[in-house]
Amino acid sequence: MASLWLAALLLAPVSALLLRDQGKNLSDPNPPVANVRMEPERKRLTWDLHGNVSAIQCFEDSGFKRRARNKRFCQFFVLPKCKRSNYTVQVTLMDGETYSTWIEYPEQEGDPGAAAEDLACEVHDQDFLTCSWAVGRDAPSDVQYYFYLEDTNTSKMWACPRYTVNPQGTHTQCRFDNVSAFSEEQHRFLVRGASRRAPIPCAELIGFLPDIEKLRAPNINATCNKSLAVLEWEMSSHFHNIFDYELEIQQGADPPFLQKVQEDQSFSLTNPRTFTVRIRALYSPDRVGQWSARRRFVCDQEANARLQVWLSSSLMALGTLLTVGTAVFLCRRYSVLKTLFPPIPRLKDPIGGTLENEKMFPWEPGRPPQEECPVAEVQVLREP
Repeated sequence: MASLWLAALLLAPVSALLLRDQGKNLSDPNPPVANVRMEPERKRLTWDLHGNVSAIQCFEDSGFKRRARNKRFCQFFVLPKCKRSNYTVQVTLMDGETYSTWIEYPEQEGDPGAAAEDLACEVHDQDFLTCSWAVGRDAPSDVQYYFYLEDTNTSKMWACPRYTVNPQGTHTQCRFDNVSAFSEEQHRFLVRGASRRAPIPCAELIGFLPDIEKLRAPNINATCNKSLAVLEWEMSSHFHNIFDYELEIQQGADPPFLQKVQEDQSFSLTNPRTFTVRIRALYSPDRVGQWSARRRFVCDQEANARLQVWLSSSLMALGTLLTVGTAVFLCRRYSVLKTLFPPIPRLKDPIGGTLENEKMFPWEPGRPPQEECPVAEVQVLREP
């Protein structure tokens, strides 16, 4: 029994391989399907049908399965442009037997080792899309790479607006500055190569921008008193609206602890004392954002009040000292100036004014002035 089971296990893949070889080589003179082909503009795998069949289904790389429409074609939503894939058409005949044939798409030219390697893309800091790659290990020395972003739904493409180059001048990174201009639909990240020596195959990734976003750290603040602290934060993204959060809080010298908050943007902490906190956003268990910088909050208002009183008293005392010091300095300066430059004495005239020049009035103060002209004697003549 065991030997029969083992024989069946060994023969199964061989029979499947024979069927596929039979279909590919068209050794069957009357195959149920023939002329299998890909129509890239319509994204259809189609064929010519001969006779009645029970069912037809298609496989991409022996994995993804689609049922044929009207037994005439299989519809695909995204076709590769760079990676060669195997597309298999499996037919179930009316008697229950199966027949398979396949094609490879797309056809490639050039050495696969010359294509860009390690292509990786990331949405970061909310607004930016950055894609990086390495020069192919077998690429010629004059190779140059060009990056394109393609909306797989509309086939609209955007060329890279800003490149980063390696020391040889080869493009190895591209950055878009405004991802809000792109939809949340599936995109193709495409790197094409060019060389004068040989054809360069392309390299690609297919995915959704929201799935490659590296969540930025939320902006957190807190208001608090001795008994309660209310933490609030803001989170922004062009592709997501609802997040979970993880806070790391340390109160005083206590060990830090983690606090999870689901779909909310606030958290209350009782008896907060002095604490530090940092936060990060979570979109899913495997989509964890960046930690914010640690922030420290002092929530003991009595201690704060004592500190404010001490600071106010110190400032008042300092102001008094500065005032007294300034007054002493000015007084000493006035005394020195008075010693070096004594005032010029001023004379008073007999009328009570101040004399500006002693030569103008030669008499001494307090002494009556001398008459410069004698008074003439006047004689009165009387008539006899």
